[in-house]
Amino acid sequence: MRKTSALWALLMALVLASAACTSATSDGEAADNSGTTADAGTDDGGDDATDDGGDDATDDGGETVELTQGGGLLASVQAAGELKCGTRDALAGFAVLQGDGTHVGFDSDFCRVIAAAVLGDAEAVDHVDLETADRFTALQSGVVDVLVRNTTWTASRDGSEGATFLQTNFYDGQGMLVNAGSYANLGDMDGSVICVAAGTTTEGNVASEFERLGMGVEVLSFEDNDLIQEAFTNDRCDGWSADSSALSGIRANFPDGPDAVTILPEVFSKEPLGPAVADGDTQWAQAVEWAIFATIQAEEFGITQSNVDSFLTSDNPNIQKFLGVEIDGASLDPGLGLPTDFAYQVIKQVGNYAEIFERHLAPLGLSRGVNALWSDGGLLYAPPYR
Repeated sequence: MRKTSALWALLMALVLASAACTSATSDGEAADNSGTTADAGTDDGGDDATDDGGDDATDDGGETVELTQGGGLLASVQAAGELKCGTRDALAGFAVLQGDGTHVGFDSDFCRVIAAAVLGDAEAVDHVDLETADRFTALQSGVVDVLVRNTTWTASRDGSEGATFLQTNFYDGQGMLVNAGSYANLGDMDGSVICVAAGTTTEGNVASEFERLGMGVEVLSFEDNDLIQEAFTNDRCDGWSADSSALSGIRANFPDGPDAVTILPEVFSKEPLGPAVADGDTQWAQAVEWAIFATIQAEEFGITQSNVDSFLTSDNPNIQKFLGVEIDGASLDPGLGLPTDFAYQVIKQVGNYAEIFERHLAPLGLSRGVNALWSDGGLLYAPPYR
């Protein structure tokens, strides 16, 4: 009898707690709905993804479920009709601001991929140019909805920057650019001066690699690539270290021509690059991640920007589900909060992964390598859409 009474008391407590949570959540939703557009681009929006999320996780488990599963930033972005994508303006192949105000590059196109999936319009993007030191602050504060800025996923960033890293869309590694004929490999560089970008993983990687080799180097850090290039061309640096993909873009556009410099053969770090969102909003993270997956799966299916319409009549049920085609009067809705034809919109408006790569990175001389599909010996793999 005592056990039954105790159980009944516990159940009553849970009911009362649930009622209190429901009341608090409803008030929060009313406040959010009254200012949805503002939330997407102001400090309030950032608080929803950071401070409030943390409070909910600590104080009120029921409210956390409502925040992370109920739409949060996804609903705000859809209401605003525009995606604020944190990027940069001068990294060849990845994101370059053109004279007409448009952004062109691999990262720029993945901003468009997310907009196509979430909004049905790949051009509904505000490309927000961020300095390296400001990128995580902008994400945490809600200045941007997503960061797509060749940013490396590391344990420290995952744990201390208030960011959730999603599907890697480019597997990179750190390299070294030197004047042609000056060095054959890293082993020749003992006592040299290496220039790097401040606030990046590059600084620590250079120190660690040369310590591993039993060699000493001096590392000079600069705030941006223009300052590094100035120092390099004025012989203040013997080497310029950055992600190998970035160095390929720098070499392709080097003032004295690409043959004036060379990239040494060693790759001495792992640099998985991909989108990041603020911690605390599971549904937004899932929406962004499945937009990236769509480009990978489309390549695996052989669906391209030019032939996607022909696949709408495919007999393959997996392709039908993927493109949002109705089967027995209904399209698959897995509950991601995205339109059922989001993958179709991504491919029709932007293209599959291979098309984006060939458009922006192949001209730099980059090969697919580990960025090939898993079926071709690479690392790219999308979960099944079912």
